[in-house]
Amino acid sequence: MFLIADLVLVTIFAALGRNAHEQSPWGALETAWPFLVGALVGWVLTRAHRRPAALFPTGVVVWLSAEIIGMLLRMLTGQGTALAFVLVSLGVLGLFLLGYRLIVLLVGRSLRNR
Repeated sequence: MFLIADLVLVTIFAALGRNAHEQSPWGALETAWPFLVGALVGWVLTRAHRRPAALFPTGVVVWLSAEIIGMLLRMLTGQGTALAFVLVSLGVLGLFLLGYRLIVLLVGRSLRNR
């Protein structure tokens, strides 16, 4: 379930970005694929299936892999990597990929402390 959430959130990030630049959000996969590849690499590197909800290392590595590998793939394929885009994607992907894991962690702790 966490893998699907990560992939959906990366795709939503791409769709929101395309919409903000008055491009059709329907082409989100065109924008998202480098970040999706990066996120999948992060899953493999951390063996995320063992602890998919973990903020660290799973969430942090998936986030940074999505960003770094995503930007490298964008550079290799001639897509934009302007500093503003790098900073925005770093922030939004961090918020998305770490944010829901933090919520899961806090809700789990709250339920255990009842």
